[in-house]
Amino acid sequence: MEQEFELIAKTFMGLEPVLAKELTELGANDVQIGRRMVSFKGNKELMYRANFQLHTAIRILKPIRHFKATTADEVYEETKKIDWSQYLTLEQTFSVDSVVFSEEFRHSKFVSYKVKDAIVDQFREKTGKRPNISVANPDIRLNMHIAEDRCTLSLDSSGESLHRRGYRQENVEAPLNEVLAAGMILMTGWHGETDFIDPMCGSGTLLIEAALIARNMAPGVFRKEYAFEKWADFDQDLFDEIYNDDSQEREFKHHIYGYDSDIKAVNTARMNVKAAGLTSDITVEEADFKDFTQPKEKSIIVTNPPYGERISTPDLLGTYKMIGERLKHQFVDNDAWILSYREECFEQIGLRPSIKIPLYNGSLECEFRKYQTFEGRMKEFRTEGGAVQSDEERKQMAEKGRFKKNREFKKRFDEAEENEEGDIRSFKFHRIDFDRFDKRDRRDDRRDDRRDRDGWNRDRRDDRRGSDWGGRNRDRDSWGRDDRFRQGRNDRKQNKGGRDYDRKRNRYDNDR
Repeated sequence: MEQEFELIAKTFMGLEPVLAKELTELGANDVQIGRRMVSFKGNKELMYRANFQLHTAIRILKPIRHFKATTADEVYEETKKIDWSQYLTLEQTFSVDSVVFSEEFRHSKFVSYKVKDAIVDQFREKTGKRPNISVANPDIRLNMHIAEDRCTLSLDSSGESLHRRGYRQENVEAPLNEVLAAGMILMTGWHGETDFIDPMCGSGTLLIEAALIARNMAPGVFRKEYAFEKWADFDQDLFDEIYNDDSQEREFKHHIYGYDSDIKAVNTARMNVKAAGLTSDITVEEADFKDFTQPKEKSIIVTNPPYGERISTPDLLGTYKMIGERLKHQFVDNDAWILSYREECFEQIGLRPSIKIPLYNGSLECEFRKYQTFEGRMKEFRTEGGAVQSDEERKQMAEKGRFKKNREFKKRFDEAEENEEGDIRSFKFHRIDFDRFDKRDRRDDRRDDRRDRDGWNRDRRDDRRGSDWGGRNRDRDSWGRDDRFRQGRNDRKQNKGGRDYDRKRNRYDNDR
């Protein structure tokens, strides 16, 4: 059996337990949950499969060396101790990304420069020549992570962030990240047992990720390439075998429905669904949520309504009130899951959630709430033996309460310069006044006044600017289209050997 080695799967805050479960099911050993990451052990095949099959990972790192350093010179010396000829040749280009949480190292790019200098100097001293740097498309990608004085230097096996599946052809304003969408669906426990509905589907990300989960399809089937394909020990035959293995895929006997009141969003979603080859499983129609009626089949709703932050929405509170009314009267005996940001929006829904899960959508501290709908009043529902919360959900809510009290969820991380996921990673590190936050928890009635004093009242600011919940429109264009992946599997078919791309294309693209 091939020797196992340490690996790290990175993800978004709040998705760590979901990723850990995925890794365990994939066969990983020694799975340990950390902050925005899960460490595990596996062999080369597992590393390939982790990149190709995981729904909630944004990249897979293979640590080369762990060491301690308190100065830039120590980082340089420790990096230089590694025999870089094992990982890099003079003909290859490389790049270094750094993530730093430390009082000693204030600038991640400076750390990247020191690592780069150590590698270049080692080659120059041994051969008289040096490898070149390429930021845009390097052959070898390195990742340096520093937490205080603990340093981990890793090979990045993924390359482009794994959220870039390759099926997205067009975007709407503020689209949902693919990894976050998949994590939300997996949190609900849905794997295709009922119909799936997103009544505010936007560009269709939740719909496509739901179809992949329902059919147990690897999200990597749309990807053009991975960084590990340029490594010296890359096993072409092994990866071809993994790519062509569809033995774990399953039949999906239900259907996925997406609706949006914006015809541009509907057309964009249809285009993305077609690019993924999933039109037989997904139907997208132009419709307003206010006209939503009770589905004929057992269904689940998972949706991400506007928050009034990046998308300007007239009468935002009225929109959430309408959502609650539709769920109460036209989605009886089904479960609905809603991701949103503002507490006042959730209050307008007017239904009691059975569980609240903290999640980050970009830099916004959101909550993912489950609503179990039933006919009649709560008292009558309970009298007849109904329960809004299961025992497991009560336990989870208690854990979330302790989590909220400690306010780990409220922390920001200084990753603006890392920008590895491109679209939504821009957290700022600052010191947290825990006493103030605990006091706010105990005195919810004074929350708005406190936010006014602290400059948090975005609504008042937007009013001054003359917009209705206008928001900041930040990151509007940051997701963008990625032309490098436009050719998708056509490029793979032309440039790679050994994989049955015709068979894959016939199976997934038969509707084009």
